[in-house]
Amino acid sequence: LYLALNDIEHRKTRVRSPKTNGFVERFNRTVLGEFFRPAFRQTYYESVEHLQKDLNAWLIHYNTERPHRGYRNRGKRPIDTVREYLKNVRKDG
Repeated sequence: LYLALNDIEHRKTRVRSPKTNGFVERFNRTVLGEFFRPAFRQTYYESVEHLQKDLNAWLIHYNTERPHRGYRNRGKRPIDTVREYLKNVRKDG
């Protein structure tokens, strides 16, 4: 509904197809290895809300503190890329 209301096209890709969905596949591997596996070894989650709270904290770390080494990122954090984009949009528009 959100996509339709905002005129956004929803595209689907095949599961486990790095050629068409490489960024998502890599993120899934990262979140599994850096968050879920360690979290489940260290913490007994009694509620989904507790798990969600920890995941949210990890996502903040992932997006604002953790450098990303992919060839397009060149060691920048996602927040740096967003800030750079917003700076350019404001300058151009």
